Amino acid sequence: MTPLRQRMLEDMAIRNLAENTQSAYIQQVIAYAKYFHRAPDELGPEEIRAYQIYLTQTRMLSASSVSVATGALRFLYKVTLKRPWGVEEIPMPKRPFKLPVILSREEVLHFLDSIGNLKHRVILMTAYAAGLRISEATHLKVTDIDSQRMMLRVDQGKGRKDRYVMLSPRLLDELRAYWKAAHPTLWLFPGDLPGQPITRDAVGQACQKAHRASGIKKPITPHSLRHAFATHLLESGTDVRTIQLLLGHRSLATTSRYLKVATSTVCATASPFDFDLLPKVEVPPPPPPPAHF
Repeated sequence: MTPLRQRMLEDMAIRNLAENTQSAYIQQVIAYAKYFHRAPDELGPEEIRAYQIYLTQTRMLSASSVSVATGALRFLYKVTLKRPWGVEEIPMPKRPFKLPVILSREEVLHFLDSIGNLKHRVILMTAYAAGLRISEATHLKVTDIDSQRMMLRVDQGKGRKDRYVMLSPRLLDELRAYWKAAHPTLWLFPGDLPGQPITRDAVGQACQKAHRASGIKKPITPHSLRHAFATHLLESGTDVRTIQLLLGHRSLATTSRYLKVATSTVCATASPFDFDLLPKVEVPPPPPPPAHF
């Protein structure tokens, strides 16, 4: 490991960045250095600009992917290398706002029924029933199940924050049946490596397999279940603030986007065209028929 990489890792650890963020930033800096075949501390704003053009125009990456690379380079040059030029020399691409595609309740149940593997079915069921991010679901421990208070503890979710979410009676029954069959000890959903939880990739592959088996035409990822959880709660009358707390969103504005996809609030809202407030259009009587001689 080079001294520069070691220092960047230390800088990220000091600031308590999530492990996934640290790993992604390191990989992005490695790719950046390989592109120029030079050490990052030998490069500057012009090379960064050329690299961003390469990512957007040659590789045609999405704005989200380019944003990850940009965030890594901003951290490297501002924090670790302490370059005198500002981060405005590394522009952050604007991400387009896209509404998620929402599965109906019936589609969620059909999708879950299409999963043959017990562990995969229960972890994706948990992601939907509790609105968890997939990284949160994979890192659940057996001790995180509180059947007395009917809660699930999410330990160090996104932003390094703990929170509690609801534990539905139906999910508790499913988890108990799963525990009797699998007997997990530490991790609720253990992976193939001893002492490690199931990986996000393994859950993603299981999701893709179930998606094909279900025949559902809408796109489905593990995160689709979290979107469905929030939207279905909103449609059933749960207020946005409560949903924000359950999802662990920092900003209420992030949660409020589900107002735009909840059919009970969008499609069920009457149009002003139906309010009898518009003037009625008077249709003129037809002209008299021409006289015949």
